[in-house]
Amino acid sequence: MSDNNEVSILHDLIAGGIAGSASVVVGHPMDTIKVRMQTGTSSALSGGFRSLFKGMAAPLSSATAVNAIIFASYGSSTRIWEDVFENGNHSSTAEASTLKAFTCGSIAGTVQAFIICPMEHIKCRLQVQSQLYKGPTDACTQIIKNHGLCRGLYRGMGVTLWRETPAFGAYFATYDSIKARVETILEDKNDHHPIPTHGHAWAASALAGGISGAFTWAIIYPFDVIKSRIQTSPLERNLQKGMWTVGSDLVKKHGWQYMFRGLGVTLVRAFPVNAIIFPVYEFTLMQLGDGKLNMNLNFSNKYTEQSSKQGKTLEL
Repeated sequence: MSDNNEVSILHDLIAGGIAGSASVVVGHPMDTIKVRMQTGTSSALSGGFRSLFKGMAAPLSSATAVNAIIFASYGSSTRIWEDVFENGNHSSTAEASTLKAFTCGSIAGTVQAFIICPMEHIKCRLQVQSQLYKGPTDACTQIIKNHGLCRGLYRGMGVTLWRETPAFGAYFATYDSIKARVETILEDKNDHHPIPTHGHAWAASALAGGISGAFTWAIIYPFDVIKSRIQTSPLERNLQKGMWTVGSDLVKKHGWQYMFRGLGVTLVRAFPVNAIIFPVYEFTLMQLGDGKLNMNLNFSNKYTEQSSKQGKTLEL
């Protein structure tokens, strides 16, 4: 790709923000149902269809920032990895590529956890306790005023790290493997049934993203159940419980099956959310780059060739 068509930080912000926003709009109603099922505070469909979009303003407005942070973190860690372990070269084996993707993805997940924790806390509060707050700004103000930053707004930070760090590592590694396989299959078919290059890449990205997103959620879902409980529990210090205590209490009271309550709707949500973000991101980049960008989004093998021509981030 020529210098004139390289993706800039501004391109990443715009494309990542639009893709992230699209994924939030698609996935938020099912996320609301999931949180209500996890917390048991109200019936899944109480309040009508419009109530399913309560609390969407916070994740929607933060889409650009979160996508930019994940991209910068993943890209920087990938370049450092290649400089330290590969002498500036790309991984030569599938195993090395997967290890790099998992490690760098985990770093990106850790960094973005510090951004996503307070936003998800506000979102969860509004989804199940909307009558207490006028909106996300009011909820944030009240929580900080009455309970502070660390024990208030950042309630659930520990379990968020347990969820995000392995989740993004698994996501990036799985995405790379699946996308490479899908592209190989499509390329084989392309010999006899030509497929447009961009449609080719978008199909592979959408399928790989959807499968990877659903697979990752299935693995880390119990941590999300615990997080939802913690972030909707009383904020008074004497009533707060830690991650392992909350998890143990849930299992004792409801059985281990409860730790997967709402998993079905989460998987239904995860596939379209993760499938849409990559094609939307790529399409936006094409428009910004006059359709001349190379749309190969293999994270682990191509990332540093142009300081990021590929799709970056994921709404898990």
